[in-house]
Amino acid sequence: MNSTSVNTAQGGNSNGVLAPFTSRNFMVLWIATVMSNVGTWMHDVSAGWLMTSLSPSPLFVALVQTATTLPIFLFALPAGALADIVNKRKLLMGVQIAMAGTALALGYVVYYGDITPNLLLLFTFMMGAGTALAAPAWQAIVPGLVPRNTLQQAVAINSVGINISRAIGPALGGFIIGYSIALPFLINGLSFLLVVCALVWWRPAASPPRLLPAENLFGALKAGVRYALHSDPLKATLARALSFFLFASAYWALLPLIARNLLNGDAALYGLMMGAVGVGAVSSAFILPQLRKRFGADLLVALGSVGTALCMLALASAYGQLLAIVSCFFAGACWLAVLTSLNVSAQVALPEWVRARGLAVFITVLFGSMSLGSLFWGQLSSVFGVTNALFYAAAGLIFVIPLTWRFKLQVGESMDLSPSMHWPAPVVEVDIEQDRGPVMITVEYFINPDNAYEFYLAANQLKGQRYRDGAYTWGLFEDTARPGRYIEYFMVESWLEHLRQHDRVTHADADIQAKVRSYHQRDDKPVVEHYIAASFTYHGGEK
Repeated sequence: MNSTSVNTAQGGNSNGVLAPFTSRNFMVLWIATVMSNVGTWMHDVSAGWLMTSLSPSPLFVALVQTATTLPIFLFALPAGALADIVNKRKLLMGVQIAMAGTALALGYVVYYGDITPNLLLLFTFMMGAGTALAAPAWQAIVPGLVPRNTLQQAVAINSVGINISRAIGPALGGFIIGYSIALPFLINGLSFLLVVCALVWWRPAASPPRLLPAENLFGALKAGVRYALHSDPLKATLARALSFFLFASAYWALLPLIARNLLNGDAALYGLMMGAVGVGAVSSAFILPQLRKRFGADLLVALGSVGTALCMLALASAYGQLLAIVSCFFAGACWLAVLTSLNVSAQVALPEWVRARGLAVFITVLFGSMSLGSLFWGQLSSVFGVTNALFYAAAGLIFVIPLTWRFKLQVGESMDLSPSMHWPAPVVEVDIEQDRGPVMITVEYFINPDNAYEFYLAANQLKGQRYRDGAYTWGLFEDTARPGRYIEYFMVESWLEHLRQHDRVTHADADIQAKVRSYHQRDDKPVVEHYIAASFTYHGGEK
C-alpha cells in the first residue's frame, strides 16, 4: 500500500463507509474476491440443489452445509498458525490454484453424470478445506491494506462484498442450473484464477526483518491456543459468536428444503431466496455505521439475533413465496449486522503477531457452530419436520441473548495492541543457546500492606498477559520474613520463547504493568531476574 493511499484514507473521509477504497491494494483484491465469490455462491447453490435431486433426504441436504463448514472447523486453527509463520501472499496463491482445480474436477464429473451423493459431499469437503486454509490469511492481511482508523469500514466492506456476490451468485446459479447443472462448478473453477492474478499483481509492504527464528508449526499453534485461552476480550467474542451461529445456521442448512418442500418452488426460487439474503446484507451495510453508533455493538448483535429469529419464524410459516423472499432479505440484513460486529471485535482484540491464529480460532468457532448446527437441525427436521426445526431454532436464538449479555464486545481501537518494546534486553554474562530451558523470570515488589489487596487484583491482570505472551505457569508469593515483599514468577519453555516475549508485549500490556508497579514503594524499579534450568556438560569424564 503506497503512502498516498494511506494519507488520503486518513483525511477527512476516514470515517466514511467507502474510505478503505482509497487504498488501491484493498480495492483490487476486493474486486477480485467479489468476482470469485460470485462463482463460489453459484457453486454452493448448485451443490445444495443437486443434492435434492440425488437424495431427497433432509439429512443429506443438510450434510452439504456440514461438509462445507466442517473442514473449516477442523483446519482453520492450523491454517492460522501457518499464516502467521509463512508468506501469506504465497499461501493464498497456492490455495486458490488448488481450489480452482477441485472445482473444475467437480464440474467435469457432474457433466459426465458420474456424480453420487457421497462424491458430492467429498468434493464439497475438499472445497471447504481450501476455504479453511485461506480464511485466516485473508482476514489477517486486511489491517495491512488499510489504515487502522478505517479497519471497521474495511471489515464491513469485505462483508458487503461477500453479500454482493451472495445477491448475484445464487440468482445467477439458479438461472444457469436450468441449462446445465455442471456449468456453475466450471465457472467457479475459473473464478479462482482471477484472485490468483490479483495476488500476483499485489506487492505488499516489506515486513521488518526477523531478528529471531520463525516459530515452527506446532509451537505457533500452541501459542495461538494459549493466547485465545487467556484473552478475555477474544473469549467474550467467541461466546457471542457460538450462541448466535449455532441457532442461526438452521435457516442456511434448511433453505433448499424450504424452497422445494414448503414453498413447492424450483431452483430459480431457491436462487432468489439466497440472492435476497445477499441484497439484504448489502442494503444494511450503508446504515450499519449509524446503527452501531446509536446502539453499540452489544445491543446491535442482540437486535440482529431477534431479527434473525423473527425471519426464521416467517420462513417456518411459509405463507407464500413473496413472504419467504422478504424474510430472506431481512435475515441477510441481520446476519451482516451480527457478523461485522463480531468480526471487528475479534480483529481489535488481537495483536499482529498472533492475528491470523486468533482469527482462526474465531473462524473455527464460527464454522464449527454452523457445522454442528446444520447437522443438528437437519437431523431434527428429519424427525419433526422443517417447520418445527425452524421454530425451535428461533426460540433458542432468543433464549441465549440474556445468557450471553455479560460477554461484552470490543469496538474501534479500545486497546493499543501494537508492540511497546519497553522491556530492556536481559542481562547475560555468557552466550545462551536459544533452545535451552525452561526459563524462570522473577520480579520483586515491595508493597505497602494497606494496598496488598489492590496490588493482588492488579497482579492477576498481569497474570493473563504473561500467559498470553508465552508463559506456561505463573505465581505470586509473599515473603514470610519480610511483610510487603512479593515475588512474581513466570516460566517459559526456552530462552528463545522468552526473547519472543520481549517482542510480543504491547502498549496495553505496558499499561497493566505500570499499574502493578505503581504499588511498588521503592524509588527504583522492581528487580527483574532471569534463571535458566541448570545443565552440565561432561568432557572426557570431567565435569
